[in-house]
Amino acid sequence: MNVEDFISALDCEFFTGVPDSQLKALCNYLLNTYGIDEKHHIIAANEGNCTALAAGYHLATGKVPVIYMQNSGEGNIINPVASLLNDKVYAIPAIFVIGWRGQPGIHDEPQHTYQGEITCKLLDLMDIENFIIENETTFDEIKNVMEKYNFLLKSGKQVAFIIKKGALTYDKKIEYKNNNKMLREKIIKHIVNFTGEDPIISTTGKTSRELFEIRETNNQNHKYDFLTVGSMGHTSSIALGIAINKPNEKIWCIDGDGSLLMHLGAMAVIGNVNPPNLVHIVINNEAHETVGGMPTVANTINLVEMGKACGYKYVSTVDNFKDLDLEIKKVKDNNYLSFIEIKSSIGARDNLGRPTSTAIENKKKFMKFLKER
Repeated sequence: MNVEDFISALDCEFFTGVPDSQLKALCNYLLNTYGIDEKHHIIAANEGNCTALAAGYHLATGKVPVIYMQNSGEGNIINPVASLLNDKVYAIPAIFVIGWRGQPGIHDEPQHTYQGEITCKLLDLMDIENFIIENETTFDEIKNVMEKYNFLLKSGKQVAFIIKKGALTYDKKIEYKNNNKMLREKIIKHIVNFTGEDPIISTTGKTSRELFEIRETNNQNHKYDFLTVGSMGHTSSIALGIAINKPNEKIWCIDGDGSLLMHLGAMAVIGNVNPPNLVHIVINNEAHETVGGMPTVANTINLVEMGKACGYKYVSTVDNFKDLDLEIKKVKDNNYLSFIEIKSSIGARDNLGRPTSTAIENKKKFMKFLKER
């Protein structure tokens, strides 16, 4: 189905959400049509954030908002749906558009498997009527569904469309780029050159995929790395838990701007705990690149000042490889909580692979490595 027909059937004016590769057609349409416009389209930090934002929109306008996200974000919406939107509380209507990763019967990455199995079950449990859009779904079918949905929305209910892979299409192309020069994969290579046998905890998406392939190219063991293949936004908290319990190890966290922003409160907790053996690196390409390249707000805020305000003892930002090497060496040798922002371009190899070991195998190797240290 053409995404413009889908939007027409919804007949809504405001969209907010977190980008998803299954919803690339929708995201591209929204950015091409509205850009980032507070009246029509806002990309949020996480799915709970956009749900509450949508609630505010309804309270101010009386109109129905659209909230888009990957099904991995359902966990983030449970609290605002159950305690804010639900018709037993404030009865705030909303339309959820959810990309279905891990759809049963379709091969996908391990972090999506269980989430895919419970996608519809979670919506049912939250009393959210849902309809699956497939490649063959027609405009008339969506219009008929919306007739039923409009009755539910008027009574303060929430409804959802679950989008299968390729079900929405959009002909126009959008190029996502920034003015930064450093490629993320090369950045990670430079980091690995200095970390030696120190443990690395890497964020979800292409960062972990690139780290895995760098180890393969270098003929290095994967036991040094914990690849956070899912659970976006929690990489730094995982690293904190490890740093606290392995105080004699230098722990490196390779984070992304989208991940950092998704659960930003983790920085305040890290700063308060103040583990001297933790290095928190944020590769900032100002984009949700793994799911298509849609922008984050990381180009408009000062991450280094935020790190400083949260209590990190050493903070810096770099935009070239000479300074990157100097900073990595500096924090490798120091003994206090450190934060480095690295300005990165958008882009990855077309032939970038995925980890060939399972998540369980990765965990076991990593835990055995930590135990033996």
